[in-house]
Amino acid sequence: MQEYRRCNDLPDLLFCFRMFGIQEYTHNVSLKLSKVLDWIGVNEITVMKRRKSVLLRDSLTTLSLKLCGHDLDTFSFGSQIEGTTTPGLNSDGDSVYFMNKINVIQDWDEWKHGKQNLLMIQDGNVSPGYCLLQELRNDVPSPCVIKHRNHSYRDRMGRILLKNTLFNGPFGAMVKNGPAHSTQNVPGLTDCDSVLAFPCMSGQLQAGLRLYQQREGNWPTNDMIQYCSNMRCFVVGVGKTGSVNELLEWRISTSFAERFLMFSLNITQVRCYVLMKMILKTFITQRFPNSISSFMCKTVLLHCISYTRSDALKENTLFTCLSFCLSTLYNFVQNEYCPQFHNTQNNLMSGRFSPETKPLILETLHYVIESNGRALLEIKCDYFDSYLQKSLTGLVPRYAHNMPTSIVGQLLTHSACCISTNFNVLLHEINGLSPRLTIQKLLTFLSHHHNENFTNIDRKAYSLITRHLCNTFGSILASLNISQQDHLVYKKALSFMSLGLDSDVASGKLKLASVFYCTGDIQRTELVLKNIEECYDLSIVTSVCRCYNFAKVSDREKFNSLCYESNDEYPLFKHLTASCVYFLRCEINCCPFELQHEMFRSTQEYIANRGKDYKWMDMAVIDSLPYLYFLQYKTYSCLGRQDDKQRALEKLNRTIIVEQNLGHRETALNLLGQCMEQEYRKDDALKCFLMSLIIRRRHNAAKFHIFRLLASFYIQNFKIHV
Repeated sequence: MQEYRRCNDLPDLLFCFRMFGIQEYTHNVSLKLSKVLDWIGVNEITVMKRRKSVLLRDSLTTLSLKLCGHDLDTFSFGSQIEGTTTPGLNSDGDSVYFMNKINVIQDWDEWKHGKQNLLMIQDGNVSPGYCLLQELRNDVPSPCVIKHRNHSYRDRMGRILLKNTLFNGPFGAMVKNGPAHSTQNVPGLTDCDSVLAFPCMSGQLQAGLRLYQQREGNWPTNDMIQYCSNMRCFVVGVGKTGSVNELLEWRISTSFAERFLMFSLNITQVRCYVLMKMILKTFITQRFPNSISSFMCKTVLLHCISYTRSDALKENTLFTCLSFCLSTLYNFVQNEYCPQFHNTQNNLMSGRFSPETKPLILETLHYVIESNGRALLEIKCDYFDSYLQKSLTGLVPRYAHNMPTSIVGQLLTHSACCISTNFNVLLHEINGLSPRLTIQKLLTFLSHHHNENFTNIDRKAYSLITRHLCNTFGSILASLNISQQDHLVYKKALSFMSLGLDSDVASGKLKLASVFYCTGDIQRTELVLKNIEECYDLSIVTSVCRCYNFAKVSDREKFNSLCYESNDEYPLFKHLTASCVYFLRCEINCCPFELQHEMFRSTQEYIANRGKDYKWMDMAVIDSLPYLYFLQYKTYSCLGRQDDKQRALEKLNRTIIVEQNLGHRETALNLLGQCMEQEYRKDDALKCFLMSLIIRRRHNAAKFHIFRLLASFYIQNFKIHV
């Protein structure tokens, strides 16, 4: 047996505080640990901002699904929404999509006419924490007697049961991972496990059973018990491994109650859980994969809190809390029994350890527990070891406060990307339709009413999406006005576009400037562009593009600091982010001629093979900053201001070279090349088009521009020779 490495060469935490008694020692270690965790972003600000950010993304996704006609609700669970992760832990996101057309019931009085009703069955043949789903008729409250689907099974009692293999088919580009479909290793995105589930609207299922057995810590409180016991649950398509009904069982999830309990924890308890996960990653996961999970650590923490007095869990008791949790985990592993917090009959460690690995895991846990904190100096995750050593000697790392601000900055960027993603989804729904049908569809989107279940975050999500929709709707009306010369339509178009000017720093205003430019109103175009440039602080504003997945460079320091210091994230989308500018084909009259080629970049052969995620290629899409400088170039050309025109051209060229987060650099190069043509610099224009083609070899209008430019060379040389 390979002996586990012990860091005897590292300073012992006990030695650092040998002058104190045991209480002073643990208190001082706790304070040092709390300080280090604060430095790496585990504090009240980042935890709350993580939660609000993920809740907003859930609301945005649910809203776009509803607007597209899908009766699904999206909810996130796990470390990302709990705020119990760090960049080094790199925790997955867990998303559950509720199929609302399904009605899972426990009692017959919950049956609903017209819905697909499923009766939850829990008897002696079903594993604890699982159930069977019996299919019922949707016209009368009675069991189905005829099988209607391949995923149904008639048992010996004649019941028609639904198999849990219902969701085993393809799920986009995701990888099957148990009951979940995983998105993995996508640039710019957190790995995510997505699960389709059936909601059970009634409470009183499993959530309250464990909670009523209160311990001496008086946690959860009576109010929390009452709230959790009435929370709905859901069922997931996976059976207990080794069960005789493995293909028929559905796991009952009480994640809503679990998430509520995690939201109620104080920062010391959150930090204790994060430390447990760091220890797990450092000492257990790499040597013994698929043994102890982070969910088990969470369960251990909840058990320990229920045994502990609330006044004992403070910042200066973090180390004691951690030691208690690790000792509890050791006992659970030793007995191979870890009862789920909400249902003690469900043993999370059943069959988890082999006879060969169990002694090694126990030895490792024993080493960590008995090291008096020295083992914590072996944690490399998020520079924890380096920060802890500096903290012990009274030093403050040079960039101690960079990580929390960077985390919050990335959260706002991810939320802005989510807005862009879901707006893109809605554009895909209407792109390619006739102008009349597009207007009708947009009016349907904009007339989506709030319901009584809308939270404040739901209302914010709706507001953020509708700003972009109003801008697009106004631009379509303006395009119709240009073709029909209808002044009333134009006035209405401007009123709608004004509602979307604050969608972000630039994209909404750039659409308005495009309308003015295409209608020949050059003076107003200049005024709008001047306002955009004044608001667009290059040291702060972050470019946002979610048309496709690409790795983005870390955000600007000023951007991160402003995000961290702000109490309200929603105005930041207006002041700190710049989305792409989209033009549908029905907006072609409001799109400058040079950009119109991007709407037809794909040949029919390429369209057939590109996949549904690239429908944006049927639109003209450009990043805000290069489009700003392009419009300035065209505007100053019309005004005859040569110096300003050349400055705009230089800024466009520099932006393409310097700006690292451009999602449509090839399109910006195509615009730059056409500007070079207008400057009679055809050699430079050809270089721009060739550089664009290197970036994106397919679905690129640069091919058309190259052929056109070469044809002009040929014609020019032909005339010279003639």
